[in-house]
Amino acid sequence: MHVIAIAARKGGVGKTTLAMHLSVLASAPGRPALLLDTDPQHSLAWWHRLRKEDEPNLIEADARELPDIIEAARREGFGRVIIDTPPHAEDSILNAMRVADLVVVPTRPGPLDLAAVATTLELAHRIGKAPLAVLNHCPPRTGAAEPAIVTEARAALSNMGAAVAATAVANRVSMSHAILTGSTVNEHEPGGKAAGEVEALWREIEAALPRETETR
Repeated sequence: MHVIAIAARKGGVGKTTLAMHLSVLASAPGRPALLLDTDPQHSLAWWHRLRKEDEPNLIEADARELPDIIEAARREGFGRVIIDTPPHAEDSILNAMRVADLVVVPTRPGPLDLAAVATTLELAHRIGKAPLAVLNHCPPRTGAAEPAIVTEARAALSNMGAAVAATAVANRVSMSHAILTGSTVNEHEPGGKAAGEVEALWREIEAALPRETETR
């Protein structure tokens, strides 16, 4: 079983949206994903109540309960656990990072967002985790090359010592439409540009997960 924590000390960077979308792709027949909503706003739980599908499963949890919940999930045969964390709450973020096999740190590409993401990357490095930064809510491509602000943000994150996902997730209306129906773009608009970006990001995240935990 793999555990993925989606963390950022800054709000509004799309942690919950990524958790929703990745959890559906992370579910497999007989091995559903488990979402853990540790954000007091419980936006993830709100979305989950709108869903018509039973999977992924969801638990609203306090971050201090994570070790016990993770162990129970392992016994029950879950394939992936994805933790959505609150902004600003350093202790909760650290608790999620400690139980994670991979820490995913989303950020918008703007300069103020990049300045703020440094503290989250530092938290991960402090406890020996190698975070994967994800550029989220980006301007869509208008041609073959990605927008300059995305390229510049990618360079800035690399200079902070972070691995950066090659996939940049664009800010698309289809993602909001999907969420309002309790679904994801991969369910609501399969084959669309947004669905392709989320699928590509999930493939990168899967590749970044540690191999030695796959047989647990």
